[in-house]
Amino acid sequence: MSLAVHCGYLPPKFQLTRRIISGIRPNPPQLFIATNLNVVDIHCVGELYSVCNHSCHRFPKLDADGRVDPVDLNKLRKALLHSSVVVAVFVQPEIRSRLAAFGGDLARAVTPSSGKLVGFGRAVSDSGLAASIYDVMVIPSLRRRGIGKRIVQKIVRMLTDKGIYDIAALCSDVEMPFFRACGFGDDILGSTAMMYTVTTRLSNGDCSVG
Repeated sequence: MSLAVHCGYLPPKFQLTRRIISGIRPNPPQLFIATNLNVVDIHCVGELYSVCNHSCHRFPKLDADGRVDPVDLNKLRKALLHSSVVVAVFVQPEIRSRLAAFGGDLARAVTPSSGKLVGFGRAVSDSGLAASIYDVMVIPSLRRRGIGKRIVQKIVRMLTDKGIYDIAALCSDVEMPFFRACGFGDDILGSTAMMYTVTTRLSNGDCSVG
């Protein structure tokens, strides 16, 4: 007698078990959230931009594969130095995490020096009235685990602790549902972001818009 699974059919109790197993989400990774720029390696941040295919530019140029240009580390370093709030999230590297699950010697707290940078976000503010959030990103393998929301919450908390409550998030249509889930809504004044572009002539005679 052939088994039911050979025929592509599962009895109800097995179907229920399969649904339960498929519905189990992995435990959230152990996180370390840093807000001190001095512990953040600029090269690791640049790599995170690349892994997330994230651009610092509002309207980035895309190649044939849909990839954005690599971030300019010198400009990025300057941008971070002038950011009012910087939030970086670290987790244990994969091998450490697996050993930690078995109670090994490596089951210790995550730190910026021992962990891997997997999430980032920053805000720019006038330090008195208003602020804007930029560059919130999480590596693809750890998305939909609440890390991005924690980054935004941390940024908002640090800004409101300074008495800044006019907080904007510049985001694309794709990013809007995420920020709505973080508590952001439409501007009550109906404001629209407008961009000023400058056309410069390159040495070869071509024009560049930026």
